[in-house]
Amino acid sequence: MKLPFAEAFEVLQERDEHFEKITQESYPSNIISAQILIIAFFLFCYGLIMGSYNSWMQAISSGAKLTSLLFLTLIICFPSFYIVQLVLGSKVKIKQLAVMMLSGFLMTTTIMLAFAPIVLLFQLSGDNYNFLKFLHVGVFVFSGFFGMRAVLDALKNSFAEQGVYPQIGLSIFRVWVIIFAFVGIQLAWNLRPFVGFKDMPYELFRKDTQGNFYSSMIKSLGEMMGGPTFQKRQEPLQDDASENPNTDPPKQPKETIIEKPQPESAEPTQGDSQKKD
Repeated sequence: MKLPFAEAFEVLQERDEHFEKITQESYPSNIISAQILIIAFFLFCYGLIMGSYNSWMQAISSGAKLTSLLFLTLIICFPSFYIVQLVLGSKVKIKQLAVMMLSGFLMTTTIMLAFAPIVLLFQLSGDNYNFLKFLHVGVFVFSGFFGMRAVLDALKNSFAEQGVYPQIGLSIFRVWVIIFAFVGIQLAWNLRPFVGFKDMPYELFRKDTQGNFYSSMIKSLGEMMGGPTFQKRQEPLQDDASENPNTDPPKQPKETIIEKPQPESAEPTQGDSQKKD
């Protein structure tokens, strides 16, 4: 069966008509499959560029993890959003809401992929790991803003005006977007690395679980501004000296200096000559 990829891309140019189809349920029955494939492909491509800063293994890993990140976050957060809408009196069906949300994420990932050549240029022309981290975060925020704004406009203009969606639901959606962002940030921290520092070997997941996303970004900002480099917290001393040897140099035992008697001079001194006289 042919997937309706053209109908899925209508959200980019014919946004009002696209959301009108969602309101009237006149969209193709398998449009969700097309949206998921497009979003997954775009995310994987952007992840390839992210991880290519470290190695080709990191590139493939980042592409797969970035794709999983979005869909895992959506699976975790979507049920709570839909249930709250039902409690508030929404008459929007779950498939309508799913198609609308995926339309917003399709716009988000399309904008992200459009920034990929710019990101690749900075990776090839510079070697600033901290700057690349901020660049990727900026691309995510910028793209996500336009994607979620499209969904909010659809809820406001298509559903709320027809009385099938409550006005208070628009405020709830704004709060849900913030919750979605926090959940995504936490998942991203657990799935890191995505970029990977060049001097570090490839890792599927970081073994160090200390810190969080916000402290990491503050640290990167300080290093970019020329501040002191933050050192990792030292591990506690172990009882076994073989596992964590003492770094202090061993104390040398004090040597007992024995003064040797100086040999008598073979040449007679002045006092000896006087005695002989």
